This record gives sequence, C-alpha cells and structure tokens, in this order.
Amino acid sequence: MALTVAGCSSSSTDDTGKKNRSKLVEFVKSYDGPGLARNYKWGSNGELEKALIWMYKVDASGEIKPVVQIDSTGKEVAATDQAAAAKAAGDGKATCTEQSIAMAGPLTGPNANLGLNIVRGVRLALDEFNKANPGCKVTLKEFDTEGNPQKATQVIPTIINDKSIVALIGPTFSGETKATGQVLSEANLLALTPSATNPDLTKNNWKTFFRGLGNDAVQGPAVAKYLQTSGKYKKVCVVKDNTEYGTGLAKNLTETLGPIADASCAADVKEGDKDFSAVVSKLNSAKPDAIYYAGYYAEAAPLVQQLRSGGVTAEFISADGTKDVEFVKQAGNAATGALLSCPCGPAPDSFAAAYKASSGFDAGTYSTEGYDLTTIVLKGIAAAGSK
Repeated sequence: MALTVAGCSSSSTDDTGKKNRSKLVEFVKSYDGPGLARNYKWGSNGELEKALIWMYKVDASGEIKPVVQIDSTGKEVAATDQAAAAKAAGDGKATCTEQSIAMAGPLTGPNANLGLNIVRGVRLALDEFNKANPGCKVTLKEFDTEGNPQKATQVIPTIINDKSIVALIGPTFSGETKATGQVLSEANLLALTPSATNPDLTKNNWKTFFRGLGNDAVQGPAVAKYLQTSGKYKKVCVVKDNTEYGTGLAKNLTETLGPIADASCAADVKEGDKDFSAVVSKLNSAKPDAIYYAGYYAEAAPLVQQLRSGGVTAEFISADGTKDVEFVKQAGNAATGALLSCPCGPAPDSFAAAYKASSGFDAGTYSTEGYDLTTIVLKGIAAAGSK
C-alpha cells in the first residue's frame, strides 16, 4: 500500500516526478535556440553541434578581456549575436506544479569561484522566471561537491532521490561528472553541464547528459592552431595537473601542436601543489616562448607567481580552469599578459549589469552558460505545463 500524505500518495508523486524528468530530457534533445553564449542545439551524443572558443587576455589593470573568437581551425569568427538570446522570463504565461532545479558543483574549496559563477547565473534566471510567471514556481536546490569526485558521489544520490528535482545544472568539473554520469542517466535525470569539458564524457552512452559548451577536443586543437598560425611560438612547454580536465586538455593541445610542444620540457603537477620550484627550474633552463598550463586556477596562480619570481619571462597561456578573477587576485601582477582560452562566452553588458545587481558580483567564467542552461530548462518546464 502506498503511503498517503495530505491526500496525495507517494507513488503518484513519484510518477509525476518521473514524467516531468522524462519530458525535460526529450525537450532538450530537440531544442534549437540562441543563448547569451551561443546557439544551443545538441547532437545525439549530448555534444553541441557547433562549438567555438574565445581567447582572453589579462590586461595591466587585472581585467580579463575578450580578444577574439575562433573556430576549430583556430581562425577568427564573428562573435555571437547576443541580442537574440532567449530570456529566462519567457512570456509570463507559464503554469506548472511546483518543482525544483538542482545545481551541483564547487561552492566551497580551492576552486569554488568557478561553481559560484555558475550558481549565481542559475539564481538570476530563476529569479527572472519566477517574477514573471506567478503560475509556475520553480525553486533552486544547491549542492556543494567542492569539485571533488568522491564528494559528488555522495551528493548526487540525494538529488536523484528528491522527486521534486526535475533537472540538474551540473556537475561542474569533469572528474565529478565522470564519477556520477551513469547514475544520473539511470535515474533519467537531465544533467546539463555548463563547464565540464573532458571529451570522453560523451562517450559513455549516457542518455541524459548534455554539454553546454565546447569540449577540450575542440578547445585544445583550436588553441594549438591559433598559436601555430600566429608565428610567435617556436617552442611551448606544456604543464598539466593530474585531474581528468587537465590531462585531457593537455593531450588534445599537445597532439595538435606537434613538435612545437617540446616533450623535453613537459611537466606534471598535482592538484593541491603549492611549491613549484622543480618545475620552475626545468622551465627556466628550457627557455620556451610560452608555457601552457592545463589545470585550475588554484595551482595556476602560485605557478605563474613562482615562474616570474624565478626569472621565467615566457608567455603564460592557460584555459577555462584558470580563466577566473581569483586567478588574477591570487597571482597579482604575475597574471598580467596571460593568454586564456575558454569555450565560454563573455557576458553582454545588460546581462553583466543584471548579474551584478542580483548577486553583488561580476559575471565570470561560465556565468552566461549557467544562465542559458537554466533558461532552457525553464522553457521546457513551461512547455510541459502548457500541455
């Protein structure tokens, strides 16, 4: 016999939750529409059909400024028309039963700002939607994984077992996504990641996983070709951390760079390392034109500091795991001139202003993706409620 609470059986609640989840998965599979960061349309494997990369540079004032958008061949392409982006508020006519969206990622820990950038975008989208649509209340439930795969495996079952949750924005990092993608797929819970870029994530036949930006099989080669065609770099030393993200990114970049990526000066570091003296000594002796770091800002900041204090003047290049205001804050003047790539798009002025007013913080890496993917989920909820 099903347990009955306030006249509603738990079995009927579970059935409704399952139906809502299934409807959202099908909605995203067929979705095709513009966002702030890009157009969103997915292939059958959960990858975007078209992914582009942005190059950014840290200027003398410490701001991370967009330089150019490039395609998979490293060639400049026109920026996305952000004026056509879907708005979270929709038409204000949505009706639905009360339900929730989850966000899972690092909200504390050494790389927390990457998760906080996302969740603030998610909150903004939900706030705009709920204000405009009083007949459809959608709440946010936040789950802190610290970006740690082991902690994520403890958090995700709680999300799955909460039948009010119809979609997940996340997980944030590639390692935690790898550790939890299968159980999310088995639970038929939509998982839209705004940030996990390891290419192998979409090779697992997961049915509910969709990546909201380009992967590192696009980013690594695109950046490599951009560096090659510039003619500035004859010798690049690639340094990678030991995460799923760092190792995958370094592999894809190195393979495309070819002999420019000098294997004799390649180096490995570990997540959590703070003393890079051995790496600095090796790179100082190698005298490269550039150092490419594949990893997160928690290690990138002290690494570039120690490189500069150790007399290494080679250009410092990294990617989305480093492209964060915390990298600049922690590295100080050593961050100036750093070239950073990201499959994430810059925030348009109107969004940046709304984001700042909502959260008190400037929009950062993955903020637009967090907003866009939440907007897509909300459009799916509204569409299901109108049927």
